[in-house]
Amino acid sequence: MRTAYSVETVRAAERELMARLPEGALMQRAAAGLAAVCAGLLRRRRGRVYGARVVLLVGPGDNGGDALYAGARLARRGAAVTAVPMDPERMHAGGLAALRAAGGRAAGTLPQRADLVVDGLLGIGGRGGLRPAAAALVERIPPGVPVVAVDLPSGVDADTGEVAGPAVTAEVTVTFGAYKPGLLIDPGASRAGALRLVDIGLELPEPEVEALQHADVAGLLPEPTASSDKYRRGVVGIVAGSAQYPGAAVLAVAGALRGGAGAVRYVGPAADSVLARHPETLIGPGRVQAWVIGPGLGEGRAGEVADLLAQDTAVLVDADGLRGLDPAVLRARTAPTLLTPHAGEAAALLGVSRESVEAGRLAAVRRLAERYGAAVLLKGSTTLVASAGGRPVRVNPTGTPWLATAGSGDVLSGLAGSLLAGGLSGADAGAVGAYLHGLAARRTGGPLLAQQVAEALPAAWRDATHP
Repeated sequence: MRTAYSVETVRAAERELMARLPEGALMQRAAAGLAAVCAGLLRRRRGRVYGARVVLLVGPGDNGGDALYAGARLARRGAAVTAVPMDPERMHAGGLAALRAAGGRAAGTLPQRADLVVDGLLGIGGRGGLRPAAAALVERIPPGVPVVAVDLPSGVDADTGEVAGPAVTAEVTVTFGAYKPGLLIDPGASRAGALRLVDIGLELPEPEVEALQHADVAGLLPEPTASSDKYRRGVVGIVAGSAQYPGAAVLAVAGALRGGAGAVRYVGPAADSVLARHPETLIGPGRVQAWVIGPGLGEGRAGEVADLLAQDTAVLVDADGLRGLDPAVLRARTAPTLLTPHAGEAAALLGVSRESVEAGRLAAVRRLAERYGAAVLLKGSTTLVASAGGRPVRVNPTGTPWLATAGSGDVLSGLAGSLLAGGLSGADAGAVGAYLHGLAARRTGGPLLAQQVAEALPAAWRDATHP
């Protein structure tokens, strides 16, 4: 499990550790890790550190100190290191002295040429975007030069991933002690590049955000036993499709059939289309362990959604089924409920603009889970899964931009519904479903069709359980 912690939590852990260590020891640990990553990147790109031209963008805080001490280590290995401060009067004194003693220098402007830029402008406490002086330095980074960010790219909010105005786009981000949510959640995650975690000895409580990995998914996936039959493995019911959107039913059933349930039952107007593609499907009402309702449902069918929510059965609500949901009805349910909106649907559920959801995805998914008393899977460039009650939000680490294609969400709904029928909680079904869905898309490559994602799910399942 990859875990991420808020700025407040990390700061508290740092204070506790610094109280037990000699002054400056924590910064030296961070600088050593940062320098090692920079040296490795230089060796891969040019064969050696000696003679490399390294530029440090230096802010006034500890983040700038980390960059200066790391620069001193690179200078002692023969790199030509130049520090360019955001505010020359507020550079970290000890770090600057170390850099100069190692042969590095400070300058008022960025050199024309560089082999590596180290972004040490703002640390994890930065809020509200870059100030003009910092933005001016970022704009002058030579095109094509790799950037290593110190702790997180400057201009990215560490707690949320929000980006307010100009921000650094890094090839590598070296973060200290713990991952921060903004490194895992877009738009910040898209700025972070490859992540490298440097262990500096922090003792941390429960995380605010977590990302599943193969072993976690394998431990959650339902596996049949010798005594299993199709009913014991779970039956998922699909209420989807309409005269206008029969394909949504076909795709939701395709995802459900490959999601581990013992049987899939379809109820709706697209039965002929479903049977033509998936003859394994049961047709008509009957007992199920979980329902999926909404993909391609069209308008005027809110009564069907209300009927399913009135049952004491797990329900996944997607797409057209999300219209007009009553928070009081959902909060009163005792059976698992999973909502799977995209940003536009989430905005309608919250009564806010789509832009505000996309800019603050973490806050939005938390508000949805609390307001509706349900697990919520917020689809998008970073898929997030939250549950009511303050548990860590799960960030999906798999996927590809090629998933932004018609019908892929229908496949995901069927898959997650099948996992619900197999006994997973709403949050687990959403997180595991998103993980497998993303793995399947990666296997397929692009451009891809939603049906191809469904067909790749068994291989993705095997990848996660037998890496």
